[in-house]
Amino acid sequence: MTFFKNKTYFISGASRGIGKAIALKLAAEGANIIVAAKSVAAHPKLEGTIYTAAAEIVQAGGQAIAVPCDIRDESMIIEAVAQGVARFGGIDGVINNASAISLSNTEQTPAKKFDLMHEINVRGTYLVTQHCLPYLKQSSSAHILTLSPPLDMKPKWFRHSVAYTISKYNMSMLAMGWAAEFKNYGIAANSLWPMTTIATAAVNNLLGGSEMMAHSRTPDILADAIHFILQQDPKAYTGQQLLDEQVLAQAGITDLESYAVTPGATLQKDLFID
Repeated sequence: MTFFKNKTYFISGASRGIGKAIALKLAAEGANIIVAAKSVAAHPKLEGTIYTAAAEIVQAGGQAIAVPCDIRDESMIIEAVAQGVARFGGIDGVINNASAISLSNTEQTPAKKFDLMHEINVRGTYLVTQHCLPYLKQSSSAHILTLSPPLDMKPKWFRHSVAYTISKYNMSMLAMGWAAEFKNYGIAANSLWPMTTIATAAVNNLLGGSEMMAHSRTPDILADAIHFILQQDPKAYTGQQLLDEQVLAQAGITDLESYAVTPGATLQKDLFID
């Protein structure tokens, strides 16, 4: 029996990209996945729905429940948690993956975009964790993992897209706060961020298109890092602002060439990475 057999993970934004890669990695070792995302119908520019993702998770060897969930809506979070717990009996980990991005300056960021980033990245992350907390308290291997960058107050990270930056940094501050707040419950809380851009729809459609995709790594690098993190003692492995390469080095993985979309290509550093 593997570590992940019969453990249950709530993954926001698990219908595609990084979220789905994480789900499939854990499912391959028997995990149960609560697929919580708002993609219930096919999108012309985005591959997959919660239902196709759930089918792939089952095919990979895990169990899944697909629950429509826009994390801006607290009632949908409550329902997703309730359905997941009813199906699987509890929750052992939360992966706060869902996020909104707009790399726009102050003049070009209207209230609608500002609110979207803060409602998903900050408020949504907060509420997902809050409503999973009663079940995390019951787990002996409880982890909260938030996909957000290490905090760095250099002005250059704020200069071009301050609204997005503060929303992502807020996610990291939530993780820091939870590590201290939940320490007595034995619940780990960490943040994780990639050293390079990751080949996802956001990169392809919003950030750099096929050119940047070619200089990125696959989502599997984050899935493998999370696979390692979730197996660590939650009482000891907590309160960290982690980077994927650092985590994989701890796992004994130093040859990262297999994660490159284009073998041998120069890789593009991710946002917030010097």
